[in-house]
Amino acid sequence: MSDKATIIVHSGDLDKIYSALIVANGALAMGMEASLYFTFWGLLRLKKGGLDQGGLSKMNMLGLGRLMIRHRMKKANVASLERLIRDFKELGGKIIACEMTMEIMGVKRQDLNESLIDDYGAVGSYIQEARDAAITLLV
Repeated sequence: MSDKATIIVHSGDLDKIYSALIVANGALAMGMEASLYFTFWGLLRLKKGGLDQGGLSKMNMLGLGRLMIRHRMKKANVASLERLIRDFKELGGKIIACEMTMEIMGVKRQDLNESLIDDYGAVGSYIQEARDAAITLLV
C-alpha cells in the first residue's frame, strides 16, 4: 500500500466539492500523493466557470443557504474553491475526468477547464489510482 489518497468526486454540491478539496490538500500537505476522479455531477464542476456553481447538499433553500454559507466561509477566512484547486494542482495533485460521464452528459473536452485536468479516463483509470491507495473516499 502506498502513501496515497484517492477521492471520487461524484457530487457537484458546493459543500462536497469543498470537502473533497480540503481533504485532498490535507493529504498533499502531509506528504501523500492525491488524486481526484471527477464523475457525474462532480464532473460538471470542471466545466469552464462551473467550479463555483453548485448548490448545497442540504438546506439550499432556493439558493439562500448557499449565500449564507458563502458569507460564513468568507467571515471565517475559508479559501475559495478556485484557491483550493489551484493549491491542489501546485502541490502535485492529479485530476482525472470521467470519459463515460462526459459521453452520458454530452460534455466535450472543450467545455471543460482543461488546465485543471491531468487525465481523462474510465473506471479503470480510477481503479489503477486506487489500487494501492491508503485512503479511498467517495464524495
